[in-house]
Amino acid sequence: MCGALTDLPTEVDAGKQAVIQGVVRRGDAPVHGYVRLLNADGEFVAEVPTSATGAFRFYAAPGTWTVRVLVPGATADREVQADLGVVTNVEVELPA
Repeated sequence: MCGALTDLPTEVDAGKQAVIQGVVRRGDAPVHGYVRLLNADGEFVAEVPTSATGAFRFYAAPGTWTVRVLVPGATADREVQADLGVVTNVEVELPA
């Protein structure tokens, strides 16, 4: 149902998938940590590390998801709607 890449290409074709991707930053700096994907019931589905640029990507089923960022000193949740054939971008700015 989902997967992720460690070295993310800048362009992605969603095709027949729903893609949730984004970047985690603190100020202008990318943040290394983990990003979890939770389903509409709040249940854990997948987890990926952020890349060197703070990027992450999930391939998921269409629907409502929560992206949970877990990094040293901070946690942040973003609710997203994933649609078939669409790349949904999520920007997460953490407090300094």
